[in-house]
Amino acid sequence: MDPVRQYLSQFDKPSPLHGINRRGFMKAGAASVAFGALAQNAMANNKELANGEWFWRRPFSPDYGPLHPTKDLATGLELLALPEGFNYLTYGWTGQQLIDGQPTPEDHDGMAVVARQGARIVMVRNHELSASERPRAVCEDADYNPNEAGGTTNLVFNLLERRFEASWCSLSGTIRNCAGGPTPWGTWLSCEETFHPFNGRDDGFNHGYIFDVPGFGVGSGRPIRDAGRFSHEATATDPRTGYLYETEDARPAGLYQYRPKAFGAYATGGDLYALAVVGEPGKDMRGSFESGQRFHTEWIKVDDPEGMEGRPLDSAPGAALFSRLEGCWYDRGLVYFVSTDGGDNRHGQVYTYDPRRETMTMLFESPAAEVTDGPDNIAISPRGGILLCEDGDNDPQRLIGLTPNGETFPFAENRIVLSDSDLGVLESIWPGVASAEGAFGAGSYTGREWAGATFFGNWLFVNIQTPGLTIAITGPWRRGRL
Repeated sequence: MDPVRQYLSQFDKPSPLHGINRRGFMKAGAASVAFGALAQNAMANNKELANGEWFWRRPFSPDYGPLHPTKDLATGLELLALPEGFNYLTYGWTGQQLIDGQPTPEDHDGMAVVARQGARIVMVRNHELSASERPRAVCEDADYNPNEAGGTTNLVFNLLERRFEASWCSLSGTIRNCAGGPTPWGTWLSCEETFHPFNGRDDGFNHGYIFDVPGFGVGSGRPIRDAGRFSHEATATDPRTGYLYETEDARPAGLYQYRPKAFGAYATGGDLYALAVVGEPGKDMRGSFESGQRFHTEWIKVDDPEGMEGRPLDSAPGAALFSRLEGCWYDRGLVYFVSTDGGDNRHGQVYTYDPRRETMTMLFESPAAEVTDGPDNIAISPRGGILLCEDGDNDPQRLIGLTPNGETFPFAENRIVLSDSDLGVLESIWPGVASAEGAFGAGSYTGREWAGATFFGNWLFVNIQTPGLTIAITGPWRRGRL
């Protein structure tokens, strides 16, 4: 038995995390209405100035306090700045050996906790790689196109022992797996951020699909074709209907809804739709809107979901047009999604979509890079706070907290600067980190993006794409807005 199957054999009945029953759904829906009303009212006047600065921008959380350089419990290196009382440990560095002996691929991106068994939780992590990039890992049972290097790895975290326990390859042979999203049934939907003309590939494979990857297991390597083929970014699943919401990283971009023929069975087929604004066909959402501004929405059938004649958005005339949609997350009856360069100042916007009311609301728009620049992946904490992964021009890059009353604050900063001696420390702990083919070297990585934020209990798990590592952060969350 190979090492991956041997390890997985102990998990007989893993539990999904995100499914809720109807009673739970009704409570969640009420909570989402309250959160949405509070956020919209508080942000209605967000263009007022106070003392020459945007009133919602804070240099740090008034509850958590200022950021301080903080040592990694796994390596002893100061890699992050966090509020006092928070600590973290790292794992899954580029080049670190998986349990089958292969190196951990580079370019860590979207991720979520998707299932648990007992004290162990599992998350699936994307790797945004193309054919020439290394290192890569090959998952023989789930290798879609052997000429490509993208894919996913799974990581198990032991809550009782407070440590990462194992990781393995779960999907390979894809292109630029950027983000995706968890499902209510214990899997991760991994999205390819690419689009090619149909049958335009010399190797005979088309790309731009979604792939379903189990938490405690290995994927099939088969794309969900009816969910569309375009430059995918992220997904969010409505646990009440099973509908899937998909963002597109393009200019212009669409927000899509996939309606499967059977609940919980995306691969069996379904229909794809694009969001439109009622009474305003082709509504251009790429400019600036007042926070709290609401739009009534409807859905237009996409006639060419696989892009045989062009981009799927071209076959949905009247669809709303966005600019580079990135992160997407379902929480308490709302679908949150991000336009990374939306707004007149092109620093980013956060929207919500309410499937029960069939409305879309512009929740937040960054007026300046100092507030946040290029929000990308998004996560909602158990306490209802919004966490944005920054991917813009700021240095250092930050995790930004966005509260229901419209305040933003940096929760963490990327302070990774590695010397040759630091690489020696990493190599002594995890052989292969500094010596694998394509491994990273010494230098500053403070301007590299955060990605893949996902909360579970008292933990926040998140990636820094380059040099490529996963971080588990814990601390006094209840003291503040996250």
